[in-house]
Amino acid sequence: MSLILASASPRRKELLKIITEDFLVCVAECDETLEEGIAPKDAPVVLASKKARAVKESKPLDIVIGSDTIVLLGDKILGKPASREDAFAMLEALSGKEHSVITGCCICAGTDEITFSCETKVEFFPLTDEEINAYLDTSEPYDKAGSYGIQGIGSLFVKQIKGDYFNVVGLPVSMLNKVLKENNLI
Repeated sequence: MSLILASASPRRKELLKIITEDFLVCVAECDETLEEGIAPKDAPVVLASKKARAVKESKPLDIVIGSDTIVLLGDKILGKPASREDAFAMLEALSGKEHSVITGCCICAGTDEITFSCETKVEFFPLTDEEINAYLDTSEPYDKAGSYGIQGIGSLFVKQIKGDYFNVVGLPVSMLNKVLKENNLI
């Protein structure tokens, strides 16, 4: 029986190594479309569950961890930007405001499915168009929810954070560790 991370994210892989070095990575191939009527705050757990189940189908004897992170501004989910213009609009919307970063996790072990989410509040300083455009000239914002990476240059925008820093990077390490240990999965 192996522990499998159902994610292509290099950040999640590095973060899971804080808990254990003994795991495999298997990228989940699944439809990440949300069904109508799902509350934005519930979306990360729904998507994490889809990812974990997709990998669990081909690895039924293993423990599979699925994870998904969203940036939530009010009731609007800010996903990965589709273009430079999209990224600019997201960062402009986040400028000078507080938003939530929510990561959902799903652990499939045997016939059990354990789900939870972690929410962190992040407040940005007001950003100028020049600051946003300079950031968009880097490769950093384009593969990240909300168009920023707190672990990189995007950290320069952060006025304050309330909650788990690693959750904003993409995996709530301490909470995941606690859940895995409480369920005797590591």
